[in-house]
Amino acid sequence: MFGFRFFFNSILQGGGLAMDAFSVSLANGLHEPQMHYRRVFEIAGIFALFQFLMPLIGWSCVSTVAEHFKVFAKAVPWIALILLSFIGGKMLYEGIRCKECEECTSTLGISGLLLQGVATSIDALSVGFTIAEYSWIEAICACLLIGFVTFLICTAGVSLGRAGGTQLSGKAGILGGAILIFIGLEIFITSFL
Repeated sequence: MFGFRFFFNSILQGGGLAMDAFSVSLANGLHEPQMHYRRVFEIAGIFALFQFLMPLIGWSCVSTVAEHFKVFAKAVPWIALILLSFIGGKMLYEGIRCKECEECTSTLGISGLLLQGVATSIDALSVGFTIAEYSWIEAICACLLIGFVTFLICTAGVSLGRAGGTQLSGKAGILGGAILIFIGLEIFITSFL
């Protein structure tokens, strides 16, 4: 039931799924280099929560609404592109408008973080299909491991971004926004390959 292979696969899935969230966490750290550690854990926690929930939702969809999910899966790249481009564009605009003015680096609100959480984890719905044979206890444990790995990776991403953001000062918001737009484009383009 819970052997080495189960834990190893769950940790690998968590690491793979967390890469987009890591990049966005890095961008958030660049955009807001003066954030407190409480905020770092808040950002990582939101990404971890979504990376936990999405595979669990996908797992439950396999037995209930799998046919409807297939139609929704085609919209996933578009949703990620739109959400990340919107948030990244806003960061770019603020970074260009304020140039090197440190007072202008506004913090990303909870709604923006939730949008980022959805955009970076929506592809994790498909992981629910790969764990379809798991019992509900195994599915919850696997998703908890995925969320925990995401939390660790995103904490590192925000921390690295904070360090880089301090060095880059006023250009950090521009770089962070460009990274978000790039991630949205990458998710969109690779969905067609």
